[in-house]
Amino acid sequence: MAEKEMEAMAEQTGKKLSASTLKKCFWNWFFWNGCSQQAESMLGLAFGQSMAPVIDELYDTKEEKAAALKRHTSLFNTEAQVGSICSGIVCGLEETNANGKCTPEVIESVKVALIGPTSAIGDSLWVGTIIPILLTICMTLSQASVSWLGPVVYMIAYPLGTALLSWKLFQLGYKGGLEGMQTMMATGKLDRLTNAMVIMGLIVVGALTASNVVATIPFGIVGEVFDAASNATIPAVLFDANVMLDGFFPKLLPLLLTLFIYHLYAHKNWSPLKIMALIVVLAIALTAVQYLTGYADVQAVAAAAAAA
Repeated sequence: MAEKEMEAMAEQTGKKLSASTLKKCFWNWFFWNGCSQQAESMLGLAFGQSMAPVIDELYDTKEEKAAALKRHTSLFNTEAQVGSICSGIVCGLEETNANGKCTPEVIESVKVALIGPTSAIGDSLWVGTIIPILLTICMTLSQASVSWLGPVVYMIAYPLGTALLSWKLFQLGYKGGLEGMQTMMATGKLDRLTNAMVIMGLIVVGALTASNVVATIPFGIVGEVFDAASNATIPAVLFDANVMLDGFFPKLLPLLLTLFIYHLYAHKNWSPLKIMALIVVLAIALTAVQYLTGYADVQAVAAAAAAA
């Protein structure tokens, strides 16, 4: 009786993706979303590979499967974690298409429409906000307590957080995320959310810059001053260019260095390797100037005074 009831329900509801197939689709995307990234189709091949089990279950003929795979290996790009909602939405659309209630053209149009919002929200929320906050927490743990604690926490929290966020968004997409996304886009909530995430991400990046980027001007003056307590002359810092700058604009040099690196990367198309090489060269050159000008003595005297 139970088997007959299930068959009757299947006839009424049409084709339905199984839970195991949905999980295969999700894990294919989660682990392999960046495996085939290139300029021609971006993440298209990875998206097609993630949809392979869905297509295999929904369609019967070789021609139908080939057509479905072809439309899912075309140009596609998104932020991988938040972009998992795209996979969920497309699974629901493919299921609807297999039951004759949708068209391939609609699926392709929806995929293209989702590229912009999911990329913007993903880059702002995950890459620009959550990851920097997590890194800040872990670096603070390493500095405040055991040095290995921060990396361990990051290695545990990052993959678990990524998997949880991606899976929940995938489920949201499959269960009706398209309607929700359309509603957010129509009411303007999506733009407001994107702008809020961009602002929050910029605040976090600014805090990281002030906390972790170090840049100094290797110029200062050390002189002898009379110390009444010891009734003797002691070395003291008479002038420090960095203290003067921090007096009217704290962390100005780290900010300028960060903006300069951003300019090279975003506007001059410098590769990360070239930028890292430049930073190394600058560090070596400024360290040499520091010792040649005697600024190392300024730092040593300042450290001794602070310790006293």
